[in-house]
Amino acid sequence: MAEEKKGMTVKEAGHKGGEKVARTHGKEFYENIGHKGGEETAKTHGHEFYEEIGKKGGEKVAETRGKEFYEQIGHKGGQKVKKLIEEGKCEEKK
Repeated sequence: MAEEKKGMTVKEAGHKGGEKVARTHGKEFYENIGHKGGEETAKTHGHEFYEEIGKKGGEKVAETRGKEFYEQIGHKGGQKVKKLIEEGKCEEKK
């Protein structure tokens, strides 16, 4: 009987390659290339690009998570600001 070769899918090969790069280069490598990519995207596309993708992302989140999600994160943000203000006041008294 002939043995069948089992090849990798493109996805599997990419995953395997990504794991090797991560082991070889570490976290800083990915941070560096991400930073460079972000700077280049900003140069190429400009401020309007980020406004557009932010709006699309916000609309998608609103569609999938609903009004309650925004109420929850708004409340969490407000509580965090309140805590920071109180901590700042305590530091001023010292």
